Amino acid sequence: MKDAKPFPVLKNDNLLRAARGEVVDRVPVWVMRQAGRYLPEFQELRKQHDFFTVCRTPELACEVTMQPLRRFDLDASIIFSDILVIPQALGITVEMHAGVGPVLPQPIAVPEDLKRLTPDGALSRLSYVGDAITMMRHKLEGRVPLIGFTGAPWTLMGYMIEGGGSKTMSKAKAWLNDYPEDSKLFLNLLTDAIVDYLEMQVKAGAQMLQVFESSAEHLSKEQFLQWGAPYLKRIRDELVDRLTKKAIPVVPITLFAKGAGHSLKEQSELGYDVIGLDWTVDPIEARSVVGPNITLQGNLDPQDMYRDPDELRNLTTEMVHKFGKSRYIANLGHGITPQTPITSMEVLVEAVHKAL
Repeated sequence: MKDAKPFPVLKNDNLLRAARGEVVDRVPVWVMRQAGRYLPEFQELRKQHDFFTVCRTPELACEVTMQPLRRFDLDASIIFSDILVIPQALGITVEMHAGVGPVLPQPIAVPEDLKRLTPDGALSRLSYVGDAITMMRHKLEGRVPLIGFTGAPWTLMGYMIEGGGSKTMSKAKAWLNDYPEDSKLFLNLLTDAIVDYLEMQVKAGAQMLQVFESSAEHLSKEQFLQWGAPYLKRIRDELVDRLTKKAIPVVPITLFAKGAGHSLKEQSELGYDVIGLDWTVDPIEARSVVGPNITLQGNLDPQDMYRDPDELRNLTTEMVHKFGKSRYIANLGHGITPQTPITSMEVLVEAVHKAL
């Protein structure tokens, strides 16, 4: 899959240095959903193209990935895609409905429905993501590193059972109790697909990876350690093992388990280089729990982006001071929201870079 042409030399590697615990020139900053609806140019492009058409068309995915970099002095790009491309590749229809979000009209309601999934050939149906990553590496001209990503098994399983997003994940949680063996089967099937997918992204040129366990917040600590953590560990271990055996350089990997602040110590033992924090976690407490050898990412409340510029600047500066310059990547504690003022992104990025 990889382009014959060598990739441009990386000029700003602060993100990768921070992930590896090396000295940085400045605290690196990027934002989850930085290519998204808060940008008027993204809205314009979306008027002409369906959401998943943008994901599946490398030229469009690259254009959207580049949009925030034209405006802001960010230290990373993240390929424009969606966590639900894996369910699509497994044969599940996913539609993006305006004002609603993702809808899966034929969810996996009962274990019998698992037979509808098509893991064979799933990776080949995701080749457009690899193509977009390779194209993007060239378009970046070495400006900043490119991040690839995936949804985590429990989070994907939740969408696939609920038929979309859910405030409670009650149907998916019922599976864990009612069908524990089938739940393990489901989570293992998703884990297999995710490892393949991440390996493909690295081969295509991704310089860092992030695993989004966005629905961890619906699990108790006990449930997270049973239904989240073992599969997250398997993703990291199997991916590193595969890359090592093929003599492909291992890239840093971030775990972002939103709402799993109760299990930071356990997360820190899964082998990930970076742990993402949501905005409910205190940076100083988090550092004391995970120790000095893991990088932390986060964790400004996305709602703070609606404050006036001086307030936002002060909150951002205070946050960076709490985390410090070593082993830290600045970000929000979840994705940027659609009405966020453009000026807030400018203030955030500048404040992070000037804080230390």
